[in-house]
Amino acid sequence: MKIICIGRNYREHIKELNSPIPSTPVFFLKPDTSLLIRNRPFFLPGFSKEIHYEAELVLKICKVGKNIQEKYAHTYFDQIGIGLDFTARDLQNISKQQGLPWLISKGFDNAAPIGKFLPKSQFEDTGNINFHLVLNGEIVQKANSSEMIFSFDDIIAYISHFITLKTGDLIFTGTPSGVGPVKQGDKLEAYIENERLLKCDVK
Repeated sequence: MKIICIGRNYREHIKELNSPIPSTPVFFLKPDTSLLIRNRPFFLPGFSKEIHYEAELVLKICKVGKNIQEKYAHTYFDQIGIGLDFTARDLQNISKQQGLPWLISKGFDNAAPIGKFLPKSQFEDTGNINFHLVLNGEIVQKANSSEMIFSFDDIIAYISHFITLKTGDLIFTGTPSGVGPVKQGDKLEAYIENERLLKCDVK
């Protein structure tokens, strides 16, 4: 099982990080040890002083695919959920400055909490899905899948030209603006439409 994450997929988030707008999807991997399931708490790691939350819609791949045509991409996922791409921003900034990979800032243990998944059939239009993240009772991120630079189908088709997708793979589709730091005692809740699918307490 692979965890594939899309970076820089919402213009407002790109602006807040002062990054260039990509012409093709930017993606990176997290190891399976990054997964945090069943609403378990997230323990702040000792190697970073700046862990940021990033809420993202997550696709679950339902069959093997390679060199997928965009027009067929929608048949390769059957569930949609929401997750958090925890990022050690201080380590990521150092990596960027030195031209190094982001793995230590994105792929550490428990850096990818995921919540409950919903069947794709539940959504009338996967290009029009509202989602939001609540931090300590306040909405801090709010977006719609229509705001993505690269759609679900774009992402799946592009990734599959380089990496074979397999059943059970997860694709984090990018985060909107509003990312920020977490501290001990914070409570995060992630929603698709009005349904809470993920709860994560920071310890």
